[in-house]
Amino acid sequence: MSSKNRAEVLIDGKIYTLSGYESEEYLQKVATYINSKLVEFKKLEGYSRQSRENKSILLELNIADDYFKAKKQAEMLEEELAEKDKELYDLKHELIGSQIRLETAEKSVADYQKESTEYQKKIVRLETELKEKNN
Repeated sequence: MSSKNRAEVLIDGKIYTLSGYESEEYLQKVATYINSKLVEFKKLEGYSRQSRENKSILLELNIADDYFKAKKQAEMLEEELAEKDKELYDLKHELIGSQIRLETAEKSVADYQKESTEYQKKIVRLETELKEKNN
Protein backbone atom coordinates (compact mmCIF):
# COMPACT_ATOMS: atom_id res chain seq x y z
CA MET A 1 0.00 0.00 0.00
CA SER A 2 1.36 3.45 -0.87
CA SER A 3 2.05 6.04 1.78
CA LYS A 4 -0.19 8.97 2.57
CA ASN A 5 0.57 12.20 0.81
CA ARG A 6 0.05 15.68 2.21
CA ALA A 7 -0.54 18.82 0.25
CA GLU A 8 -1.25 22.39 1.18
CA VAL A 9 -4.01 23.71 -1.03
CA LEU A 10 -5.66 27.08 -1.41
CA ILE A 11 -9.46 26.98 -1.35
CA ASP A 12 -11.45 30.20 -1.42
CA GLY A 13 -8.44 32.17 -0.23
CA LYS A 14 -7.66 29.91 2.73
CA ILE A 15 -4.86 27.37 3.02
CA TYR A 16 -5.85 23.83 3.96
CA THR A 17 -3.69 20.78 4.46
CA LEU A 18 -5.12 17.75 2.67
CA SER A 19 -3.84 14.24 3.06
CA GLY A 20 -4.64 11.03 1.28
CA TYR A 21 -3.21 8.18 -0.71
CA GLU A 22 -3.63 10.12 -3.94
CA SER A 23 -0.79 12.16 -5.40
CA GLU A 24 -0.21 15.77 -4.45
CA GLU A 25 -1.15 16.73 -8.02
CA TYR A 26 -4.51 15.02 -7.58
CA LEU A 27 -5.16 16.80 -4.28
CA GLN A 28 -4.33 20.13 -5.97
CA LYS A 29 -6.70 19.22 -8.81
CA VAL A 30 -9.51 18.64 -6.29
CA ALA A 31 -8.85 22.04 -4.72
CA THR A 32 -8.86 23.66 -8.15
CA TYR A 33 -12.21 22.03 -8.90
CA ILE A 34 -13.71 23.38 -5.65
CA ASN A 35 -12.32 26.85 -6.40
CA SER A 36 -13.82 26.79 -9.91
CA LYS A 37 -17.22 25.90 -8.43
CA LEU A 38 -16.91 28.76 -5.93
CA VAL A 39 -16.02 31.19 -8.73
CA GLU A 40 -19.09 29.95 -10.64
CA PHE A 41 -21.35 30.62 -7.66
CA LYS A 42 -19.84 34.02 -6.89
CA LYS A 43 -20.87 35.14 -10.36
CA LEU A 44 -24.51 34.34 -9.60
CA GLU A 45 -26.72 37.18 -8.51
CA GLY A 46 -27.82 36.80 -4.90
CA TYR A 47 -25.20 34.24 -3.94
CA SER A 48 -23.28 36.71 -1.82
CA ARG A 49 -26.43 37.42 0.24
CA GLN A 50 -26.86 33.75 1.15
CA SER A 51 -25.91 32.48 4.58
CA ARG A 52 -22.66 30.57 4.96
CA GLU A 53 -24.71 27.39 5.51
CA ASN A 54 -26.72 27.93 2.30
CA LYS A 55 -23.56 28.62 0.34
CA SER A 56 -22.08 25.38 1.64
CA ILE A 57 -25.22 23.41 0.79
CA LEU A 58 -25.34 24.91 -2.72
CA LEU A 59 -21.72 23.90 -3.27
CA GLU A 60 -22.34 20.39 -1.94
CA LEU A 61 -25.46 19.96 -4.07
CA ASN A 62 -23.66 21.18 -7.17
CA ILE A 63 -20.74 18.82 -6.58
CA ALA A 64 -23.15 15.93 -5.97
CA ASP A 65 -24.94 16.83 -9.22
CA ASP A 66 -21.62 16.79 -11.11
CA TYR A 67 -20.79 13.44 -9.50
CA PHE A 68 -24.07 11.79 -10.50
CA LYS A 69 -23.87 13.18 -14.03
CA ALA A 70 -20.30 11.91 -14.39
CA LYS A 71 -21.31 8.54 -12.93
CA LYS A 72 -24.21 8.26 -15.39
CA GLN A 73 -21.90 9.16 -18.28
CA ALA A 74 -19.38 6.55 -17.11
CA GLU A 75 -22.15 3.93 -16.95
CA MET A 76 -23.31 4.86 -20.45
CA LEU A 77 -19.74 4.58 -21.74
CA GLU A 78 -19.35 1.19 -20.03
CA GLU A 79 -22.58 0.02 -21.68
CA GLU A 80 -21.38 1.32 -25.02
CA LEU A 81 -18.05 -0.46 -24.52
CA ALA A 82 -19.87 -3.69 -23.66
CA GLU A 83 -21.96 -3.33 -26.83
CA LYS A 84 -18.84 -2.69 -28.91
CA ASP A 85 -17.15 -5.73 -27.33
CA LYS A 86 -20.19 -7.85 -28.23
CA GLU A 87 -20.18 -6.47 -31.79
CA LEU A 88 -16.47 -7.24 -32.06
CA TYR A 89 -17.04 -10.77 -30.75
CA ASP A 90 -19.89 -11.28 -33.24
CA LEU A 91 -17.77 -9.94 -36.12
CA LYS A 92 -14.85 -12.20 -35.18
CA HIS A 93 -17.24 -15.15 -35.01
CA GLU A 94 -18.67 -14.20 -38.41
CA LEU A 95 -15.15 -13.83 -39.83
CA ILE A 96 -14.18 -17.30 -38.60
CA GLY A 97 -17.36 -18.72 -40.15
CA SER A 98 -16.57 -16.97 -43.43
CA GLN A 99 -13.00 -18.28 -43.37
CA ILE A 100 -14.28 -21.81 -42.84
CA ARG A 101 -16.73 -21.42 -45.75
CA LEU A 102 -13.94 -20.02 -47.93
CA GLU A 103 -11.62 -22.93 -47.10
CA THR A 104 -14.44 -25.37 -47.84
CA ALA A 105 -15.16 -23.65 -51.16
CA GLU A 106 -11.45 -23.61 -52.08
CA LYS A 107 -11.24 -27.33 -51.32
CA SER A 108 -14.32 -27.95 -53.47
CA VAL A 109 -12.78 -25.94 -56.32
CA ALA A 110 -9.56 -27.94 -56.04
CA ASP A 111 -11.55 -31.21 -56.03
CA TYR A 112 -13.56 -30.08 -59.07
CA GLN A 113 -10.39 -29.04 -60.90
CA LYS A 114 -8.84 -32.43 -60.18
CA GLU A 115 -12.01 -34.16 -61.34
CA SER A 116 -12.09 -31.97 -64.47
CA THR A 117 -8.48 -32.90 -65.26
CA GLU A 118 -9.33 -36.59 -64.88
CA TYR A 119 -12.33 -36.16 -67.21
CA GLN A 120 -10.17 -34.31 -69.77
CA LYS A 121 -7.63 -37.16 -69.66
CA LYS A 122 -10.45 -39.66 -70.11
CA ILE A 123 -11.83 -37.69 -73.07
CA VAL A 124 -8.39 -37.64 -74.73
CA ARG A 125 -8.00 -41.39 -74.11
CA LEU A 126 -11.47 -42.15 -75.49
CA GLU A 127 -10.87 -39.92 -78.53
CA THR A 128 -7.55 -41.71 -79.12
CA GLU A 129 -9.26 -45.11 -78.85
CA LEU A 130 -11.99 -43.96 -81.21
CA LYS A 131 -9.43 -42.78 -83.79
CA GLU A 132 -7.57 -46.08 -83.52
CA LYS A 133 -10.77 -48.04 -84.10
CA ASN A 134 -11.72 -45.87 -87.05
CA ASN A 135 -8.29 -46.32 -88.66
